[in-house]
Amino acid sequence: MQRCGWVSEDPLYIGYHDTEWGVPQRDGRAMWEALQLEGFQAGLSWITILRKREGFRAAFADFAPEVIAAWGEAEVARLVADPGIVRHRGKIEAVIGNARAYLEMEDFGAWAWAFVDGVPLQPVRADLSEVPGQTDLSRRISKELKRRGFRFCGPTTVYAWMQATGMVNDHVVTCPRHAPLA
Repeated sequence: MQRCGWVSEDPLYIGYHDTEWGVPQRDGRAMWEALQLEGFQAGLSWITILRKREGFRAAFADFAPEVIAAWGEAEVARLVADPGIVRHRGKIEAVIGNARAYLEMEDFGAWAWAFVDGVPLQPVRADLSEVPGQTDLSRRISKELKRRGFRFCGPTTVYAWMQATGMVNDHVVTCPRHAPLA
């Protein structure tokens, strides 16, 4: 059996694919962190974000929304100068605003999982070419996130987040991770 076609031979990528990607994550804060990282990934490769993930965690107070929501221009300036992360002012400012939006929600994890009735979607994809970049559902979730004040959460970013957090099992059927997550 072969891993999903998007996985390179990089040990970091293999470890992420084999132990994290597609595993149902229900903790709201961990899901929020994953959405922020997916937002940073927009326009870049995922391996870039994986390589900088610990830098992001250090720079963003371990993605503690309660801390981040209080940040202002001084923290933005510090983050824009931090070589351990992707230094995109708009994305950095979005994380701060997204922390505030997150704190307005009662339970982010339960809110997200309600879109799939609490059960991971189980499409059967024989080939990577069958995996969509976005779906009607990711467009609906994106629209709702934006209505709540979130940014950098378009439908493609949201679909990648749904895959990463296990809301949808998009491991191709020939991948050894497909069946255990089905």
